[in-house]
Amino acid sequence: MSSPFRTLTARQRHAFIACFLGWSLDAFDYFILVFCVSAVAADFRVARSEVAEALFLTLAFRPVGAFLFGALADRFGRRPVLMINVACYSLLECCCAFAGSMHTLLVLRALFGIAMGGEWGVGAALAFETLPKENRGFFSGLLQEGYAAGYLVAAGAYALLFPWFSHFAWHGRAFGWRGMFLVGAAPALLVFYIGGKVEESPAWRERGTQGTRENGPRMSAVQGVLRYGGTFLFLVLLMTGFNAFSHGTQDLYPTFLQKDHGFSAQLTGAIAIIYNVGALTGGLFFGTLSERIGRKRAIILAALLALPAIPLYALAHSVAALAGGAFLMQFMVQGAWGVVPAWLTELSPGPVRATFPGLAYQLGNLISSKNDVIQARFAERIGSYGWVLAGTVVVVACYVAVVAAFGRESRGQQLRV
Repeated sequence: MSSPFRTLTARQRHAFIACFLGWSLDAFDYFILVFCVSAVAADFRVARSEVAEALFLTLAFRPVGAFLFGALADRFGRRPVLMINVACYSLLECCCAFAGSMHTLLVLRALFGIAMGGEWGVGAALAFETLPKENRGFFSGLLQEGYAAGYLVAAGAYALLFPWFSHFAWHGRAFGWRGMFLVGAAPALLVFYIGGKVEESPAWRERGTQGTRENGPRMSAVQGVLRYGGTFLFLVLLMTGFNAFSHGTQDLYPTFLQKDHGFSAQLTGAIAIIYNVGALTGGLFFGTLSERIGRKRAIILAALLALPAIPLYALAHSVAALAGGAFLMQFMVQGAWGVVPAWLTELSPGPVRATFPGLAYQLGNLISSKNDVIQARFAERIGSYGWVLAGTVVVVACYVAVVAAFGRESRGQQLRV
């Protein structure tokens, strides 16, 4: 598994590490709230579904960030914009710790969504324009599973720190979840690594050196979307399914374990660690497999294999069965996701590569962004999260497989700006 790294130069290695950490820490900051839904609801004396609105707002505002930061990266370079992006989402995460009301928290999570939305497209462009096309599937799987790594770190931090933070108070209010958001400001340190170690994308620098005479006039983000409208529409439909697949199986799973089964914070965090290990290994497995069988086939296979895992994942009762089912589910869900960075980057036109895939990704997020709220309300109505999670997997896994079947295979494509 380490052999692909031995083929990388120092420049390529630093670029990949920076993009992986940027995405991991971005996800870490997002999932802190996922684990704290019940604590926030109790502190502000609101229903869990109202706190789920904060998750919705984060997802809904991510397209704004994808467009804004992506357009800046296509114009001014991937590296400086990635630094600004990381600093923004770290600062906003810190501000959430001091929210005095649910309304303030909602506003801050919407702004956090803008910052979060910009990272994926900019980071993917920097990484894949720097990395060699050989083993691109492996690095795609590993890069995307930075998301699972962020979830894994959030789970560990929640299990270890939340009980300790809960012993303190802030102006007479619960400090447990607030302490978690303060920890979430740590990603700001990544800015110094990017500034000191990471170089600009060679493809972007080549465009700047050659100018517009050889490459044609620079294309704006809007022009790129309009010119390649068919591809863009396909990517939006695909990413709508993918975002419903991941958020629909992950975001309310800790709440399901606590509400339906009465698990403690420590046990919930431990199970989350287990299923995120599954996510990491699944992303690497199917990302690497896509180099042999193609991007489309790897995605379809992973999506359909999620269906047999449903009984253990959502309908079992023992700790061992639920942990095993969650492991298998995220192995398949994030296995399919492991192919996404390479496939979307390969399908995106060079002049707007930092904007095009990220915007499609986040518009898919927007379309599916009410998923958590809808799931929470259905669960409150029927009194169980398990059946809601099971139904979500059936619908979304089939949707992802069908839409992916209409895509163009792009394995091994050379990336130029």
